[in-house]
Amino acid sequence: MKIINIIIALIIILFSSYALGQEKLFIPRNIQSAYEKGTRSSDGKPGKEYWQNSADYKIDVEVIPSSYQIIGNEKVTYYNNSPDSLTRIVLRLYPNIFKKGSARDYSINPDAIADGVSINKIEIDGLSINLENRSIFRVTSTIAVIYLPESVPAKSSIDLSIDWSFYLPTKATLRMGVYDSTSVFVGYWYPQVAVYDDIEGWDYHNYGGQVEFYNDFSNFDVSITLPNNFGVWATGELQNPEEVLSENIYERYSTAKESDEVVRIVTATDLNLSTIYNNDENKNTWVYKASNVSDFAFAFSDNYLWDGVRTIIDNSNNQSVFVQAVYPVNSPDFYDVAEVSRDLINYFSYDMPGVKFPFPSVVAFNNGRSGGGGMEFPMMINDGSPDVWENTVSLTAHELAHQYFPFFVGTNEKKYAFMDEGWAVMLPYKYMEKLTGINSRLISTVGNYEYLAGKEDDIPMMIPSLSLPYNSYRNSAYDKSSIAYDILRDILGDELFLKALQEYIYRWSGKHPTPNDFYFTFNDVTGENLNWFWRPWFFETGYPDLAIDRVLITDKAEITIRKVGNMPTPVKFKVIYENETSEEYYFPADVWKDGADLFSIEIKLSDILKEIQLGDFRIPDSNRDNNQFLVH
Repeated sequence: MKIINIIIALIIILFSSYALGQEKLFIPRNIQSAYEKGTRSSDGKPGKEYWQNSADYKIDVEVIPSSYQIIGNEKVTYYNNSPDSLTRIVLRLYPNIFKKGSARDYSINPDAIADGVSINKIEIDGLSINLENRSIFRVTSTIAVIYLPESVPAKSSIDLSIDWSFYLPTKATLRMGVYDSTSVFVGYWYPQVAVYDDIEGWDYHNYGGQVEFYNDFSNFDVSITLPNNFGVWATGELQNPEEVLSENIYERYSTAKESDEVVRIVTATDLNLSTIYNNDENKNTWVYKASNVSDFAFAFSDNYLWDGVRTIIDNSNNQSVFVQAVYPVNSPDFYDVAEVSRDLINYFSYDMPGVKFPFPSVVAFNNGRSGGGGMEFPMMINDGSPDVWENTVSLTAHELAHQYFPFFVGTNEKKYAFMDEGWAVMLPYKYMEKLTGINSRLISTVGNYEYLAGKEDDIPMMIPSLSLPYNSYRNSAYDKSSIAYDILRDILGDELFLKALQEYIYRWSGKHPTPNDFYFTFNDVTGENLNWFWRPWFFETGYPDLAIDRVLITDKAEITIRKVGNMPTPVKFKVIYENETSEEYYFPADVWKDGADLFSIEIKLSDILKEIQLGDFRIPDSNRDNNQFLVH
């Protein structure tokens, strides 16, 4: 009878474990409809009916540095690749975050409040619309809606022409702005068609300053006009360097594009001579083009140094990336950033994630702000200057990693910041460990997460980012997510993890994945049902906490670890003997995948046991007071 009872108990345990692993992940109703319509599929691939819209932008913009005014005209061809007929076009007017009366997530300097974007003219297929008629054109905070006289049929396009202007704020910087009197980074500056997708239709979410962006992949042809003593750096590739650069600077620029060593294109001596740019006319027009990118940014200065170097990321076809750094003369750290950026691009291309860097060029712009902090743009990064060199490298690595997420894989940062920020934190972990000898990035991130884990502000990552207060947003987007990705890497091993990650990147490059597309891809590629991992880390409330439950000592030691919290984490402990020798034991987090709360291991003792220490500062644990066992 006892044997039968034992067998029944084992069957129940096995069945419960199997059921736990096989339980389906929750899919929100609005996303379920995408699977029903065939635009998404349960194996994580884009569905047979997947579509997304795009645009071609031809922009002519003039900058008046003395007043920081942007005056622009854009001609946009918007492609409605959806199966729907569109009765309106939604535009983004991001500079309106500084407009009086606009909704913002936090207060800003009152002196930065301005008039926002002035839309002077809009033509639709060549016909002007009445901008004063709110039934035709309406602006609310950073969103403008054009109600079309005729709908845009499915699988067709519409042509827009927009004249606009605005003044860059000089009293506040929000991811971009005026950094000295003649050095400016310009982002979120042109009327941009919002995303219309298979999940929500038009994206009407306002830009309030905290969460970031969600854009379609489009083509840009941008002409930027400034006085002839300014340099301009932008998303894309410069089309007319011989027209805007002086002869000797053009020669260095051309050399840098083919050089494996950093070339100082513009030096401090050049700045003193003022013979950098073409002076034949009072103004220069810099032309940049970029294909299949989600946004366009540019920077300008009349007093910045300029470095350049190439790195070859595919020897089979000599594919290279032109890496540039631009910075003020008194920058304490940026003189080596071009070289660091080159090395990081090689690391990303060959090691983690092991996918070739997705763009032909990238510019690291130094805004001169002490203390660090940065922002990513397609093919550009805008960084401050941290006080410690390690932090400069880490900041550069983080912003460059964003070129994969969200600029190659087009994640929706507004709703799922953990799908880009978490990766940008996690991908450079090993690079930083090689640089410093210890994974200080991971340790500090674990410390940040432990402080908040399991508290009221620790909200499941699947809650949309735009619904989160600041503390919850930072925790979800950066700390908790990057730790989860690293624990997953440890569970799967580098080879299988990279296989799944690379497949996810290839499947969704140039597209818009949801979190479920990510989870389903990893399940599909690994051949494992990882729902036991996804659920606690991404869907549930909870916290990580392992404890030494009991230790039975004979000539051996049977050590039992209890999972007090619900987050599966690795088990690492050190056995310390009376003779001061020690042994370490490590088990990845999949020891918890069957749903058990106890893990036991029997070890052979090589001397008299003195102490057992559980945990590691690279493994999150919300209560380290229960991590020690003393024999006496």
